Order: sequence, then structure tokens, then C-alpha cells
Amino acid sequence: MDDLKQLAIELRHYIIDTLSQHPGHLASSLGTVELTLALHYVFNTPDDKLIWDVGHQSYGHKIITGRRDEFPTIRTYGGISGFPRMDESEFDAFGTGHSSTSVSAALGMAMASKLQGDTKRQHIAVIGDGSMTGGEAFEGLNNAGVSRANMLVVLNDNGISIDKAVGGLSRYLTRITASPKYNQLKEKVWVKLGGDKSDPGQRRTKSLNFLQRATFMAKTAALGAPNLFESLGFRYFGPIDGHDLDQLVEVLTQLKEIKGPKLLHIVTKKGKGMRTAEKNPVTYHAPGLFNAETGVQIKNNSNGKPLKYQDVFGHTIVELAKKNDRIVGITPAMPSGCSLNIMMEQMPTRAFDVGIAEQHAVTFAAGLAAQGMTPFCNIYSSFMQRAYDQLIHDVALQRLPVVMCLDRAGLVGDDGPTHHGAFDLACLRPVPNLTICAPMDEHELRNMMYTAQLPGQGAVVIRYPRGLSVHADWRNAFEALAVGKGRCLKEGSEVAILSIGHVGNDALAAAQQLEAEGVSAAMYDMRYLKPLDTELLDSIAAKGFRRIVTVEDGVKKGGLGSAVVEYFAQLRSANPDITIPPVAILGLPDSFVTHGPVPRLHQDCGIDQSAIVAAARG
Repeated sequence: MDDLKQLAIELRHYIIDTLSQHPGHLASSLGTVELTLALHYVFNTPDDKLIWDVGHQSYGHKIITGRRDEFPTIRTYGGISGFPRMDESEFDAFGTGHSSTSVSAALGMAMASKLQGDTKRQHIAVIGDGSMTGGEAFEGLNNAGVSRANMLVVLNDNGISIDKAVGGLSRYLTRITASPKYNQLKEKVWVKLGGDKSDPGQRRTKSLNFLQRATFMAKTAALGAPNLFESLGFRYFGPIDGHDLDQLVEVLTQLKEIKGPKLLHIVTKKGKGMRTAEKNPVTYHAPGLFNAETGVQIKNNSNGKPLKYQDVFGHTIVELAKKNDRIVGITPAMPSGCSLNIMMEQMPTRAFDVGIAEQHAVTFAAGLAAQGMTPFCNIYSSFMQRAYDQLIHDVALQRLPVVMCLDRAGLVGDDGPTHHGAFDLACLRPVPNLTICAPMDEHELRNMMYTAQLPGQGAVVIRYPRGLSVHADWRNAFEALAVGKGRCLKEGSEVAILSIGHVGNDALAAAQQLEAEGVSAAMYDMRYLKPLDTELLDSIAAKGFRRIVTVEDGVKKGGLGSAVVEYFAQLRSANPDITIPPVAILGLPDSFVTHGPVPRLHQDCGIDQSAIVAAARG
């Protein structure tokens, strides 16, 4: 126990020193250093099951569970993941790249232990960094509270996720932790139990019933109403200082002996131990390279470079909203990540951060659309998977004019398989009443956004990647696109390359390389997956190409290539005499893609320029 405080100092320094040179999620893991050590000190991991939610709080956990030497490889190709992964370590009880899953998973594990006759195993869900705002967390709490399962939920309350926490729960937790009446009574309780002066062994002999009774009195004094978590069936303890190792160890040791569902509310500071991160936890959530001594970020010179796609979106929605007073913006807890913060600053009443709640975001957008507004709902592609039913049931079925902007489509790089936007094209193509498009560059993104907000467009999905766009002169004059129409960017006679989205830039480069090598290659930017440009496909089929190659940065099964092959099959069925050349489908494989630099991942998946050239040659 005497060594834990020194270990906390060393662990925090090691995280800072390593991440200054090997970028990752910094501030979140700095805030959980003491909690990490206390949990592993008190509980018998990995036999006791520990789940981190969101998983980017777990860097300290990774370091002290056998991955210290590998830690500099975090989020690099061939290195360890930035999130817990069951196949990486037995200490990673559950994979948690997305948020709000831990309570449900811990409850499942606790019930499994109970059914297997194991009454000693502990099941701990650490939920924080905004994760408690996700709807699944409340579903899990509602079920767990009446389950009598042997589980502990540790609510890591740092008042922020990636951006500042929003919503009623955030205000509720603030009322608990900030009430003067509560804090005065908490201090009296701590003194009554012996405080820091008494022997730890003596403190542990104090009545747990007294502790809970006094805590309940404090909460009532603070809120004047029953506690939310106790109303759901949990025994609630706290809030306590999440950076006080002595108190953490003592309370966790006590809670270990209490059966049934329990919730410990701890208060931590995101970025703890690094002044710049404490002052600006949003920037230092994942700051990239920085000076370990000063904390100052090391930024690449971006002068003259294209904007990121997300920034083009952020500036464009403001431009459109100034002309169309029905436009509103929505994001589930990612205003800086998707650049909706630009609209929030300039039009605060027309931009909404709804917390980590993708399902709610989509249906909220549907409600706005039902009353005549034109909502642009921006969700990361892999997070959109969580609101699939809402897009079908609440938007598409009712033909509501919601514009879904899916950021981080395709492969996202270092965050890996939990965050790759691999499935959006294939998932959404079967849904009726949707228009689905993907820009090849930022000019197309702006035109697609402009077209989507015009009257009569219905539900529109625009998907675009993470990272830089194409042109430095990103601000083009708006042009209404012909919905469902592609374009020919290069004529040719031997092979035809069809692409959708940003990967079309590699496809165009491949066509130009083929031409230089003596192969006449045509290149088509399809723009729209749905409706598919069948007139363009008819003309391609009639031109006598010896080979057709389709390219997409989504899964091959069900995406653009599948759509093209399906249409050609219908064409051949209607016209048996027509000759359709072989079609090579390039896309992501039927497996989860690892983390690493996007160009390397494109190479591995066979969708880079050289792979396109090879496929076109046949």
C-alpha cells in the first residue's frame, strides 16, 4: 500500500512520456491512474472481471497488466490496440471501443458466474468519460438493479467526454458533487469513521451500514429527492475523490464484501497530473505529438494544405444555414470531432449536442424534420451502426428529409476495427427511401450537402472519410447535383474503373498509370450508390470493355461492386445476347481490419493504387 502513491507518479509520467512521441488518448487515462491501481490492488484480476468503458481510459491498466514494454507500440501497425481487446490479454475482460456497453456486459458475466455456482468472483464496470449518457448504460442499470447480481459499477465522473458533458445527467451529478450541504456532511462522516488519522484496519471495522446511512442523508441534503441509482435498485456510495488512493482502496475493499448491485461514484479530473491537459482536456483528449516537459503540442505546418473533410463540413453547414433558416445541426457528443462546433459558436440555438446517444440523435432529427426543419445529423460511420433501426423506422419509413452526414467512413487508421467505417454502404443500401452518396473530394461534399437540403430530397446519407480532402481551394460555388448520376473523369476503351468516394482519387491515379503503360483505361466516379446510375452502367456495358473493376473503401459484400454485378445480371437476364465483361470487385475483406496507417491498410486490403492497376490488368 505504501508503494501505490509512488507507482501512481511513475505510471502517470510513463503515460505522458510515451504518448508525447506515440500519440494516443492522453487525458482520459491520466484521470484514471489512481483508480486503475486501486482496482488491481483490491480485486483479483483477471479472475475478477474488470471492464473499461470507454476503453480509451485503460492505458494504465494495459501498462500494469504485462504490456509495459509494448506500450510504445499502442495504436501502431502490428502493435497493441488503443482499446481493451479480449484477444490481446486475459486482463481485458471485454472489448470496449464504443461506449456505454460495460454495465450490460458486466451483468451478463455476473449472471454467468451465478449460474455456474461461482459466488466469489467480482464483476466491475468502470463507466465514465461521458459513457453514462448512452442509452444502453441506462438499459443495463435498469436490468441490473433488480437482478441481485454480484457486480460493482464505478462511475468515473469527470464532467466531460471528448467535449464538455451535456444533458440532465451531467447536471444531476454536478448537484451531488457541488452541494455545500452534502460536502459538509460528507466531511463529518469521514471524521466519524476516523478520517486519515485512524489505522486503516480500524476504519474497515466501522459499520458499513452507518456509511451507507450517512451517505443517504448527505444525498438527501444535496438533492431533496431520492437518488437516481438507488431508485433503480443499486446501493449507492460516494461521491469520493477518485485521486485519493487511500480512500479508494478502503472503499473498494469494503464494497467487495457487499453482495448485489452496487455503484461507487468517484470524481476525477481529466488530464490529472499534466497542467496543460487539465486546463484543456478537450484538446488533450488525443493531442497528437507534444513536448512531454511543457505539454505544448507539436503541430505540422498546415499552411497551403487541404482542409480536413470534417472542417469542410463544419464551414459548409454554416454557409448553408445562413441561407436556409430551416437547417439545424445535430451531433452525439462529437462537436469538435465532426466540426459542428463551428456552427455551435456562430448559431448556438440551431446546433445540438445530444450526448453519447446515437439512437436519440437520429429520432430527434426525425422529429425536427416532421415539423418542417432540415436537420443535418453528423455521426461517425461506425457509431451510426448503433442507430440503424432509427434510420429505418423513424426516418426512411416515414420519408422524412433528414440529412445523415457519416464522418470517418472507410478505414480510420489507428483506432482500428471498433472505429473503421467499413459497413455503412452495405448496411444502408437495402433500406428503401434512402439516397446514399459519397464525395470524391471536398467540392463534391459541398455540392452533396447543398443538394441534400433542397426541397423534395427526402432522406439523404453522405459518407466521407477521416483526414485531409484533396484541394487547397476547398470553397467552390454550390452546384445542385443530378441525384443518382455519376460522371466520367477519364475516357478509355480497354478497361473501366468504377469507384465511389474518396478512394476514387486512387482509382483515377491508377487509370492514368495504366494509360502511361499502354492500357486504355476509363474511370468513372459513381457518386451515388443509391439510386444507382443505371444509364451510365448501360453505356459502360455497351462499350466493349474487356474488364471492369469496382473500387470502394467499404466491405465488398453488399456495396458498390455487389450493386453493379446485380444490375449487370438483371441486364443479361433481360438481354441474353449482351456481353458483360468480367467484373473485379475491390473492397474491404470479410474480416475485421486491424489498426495502422490508412495507406498500409489500403495496401493490405487490396484497394490502393497498385492493387487497382493489377486488377485492371487482370
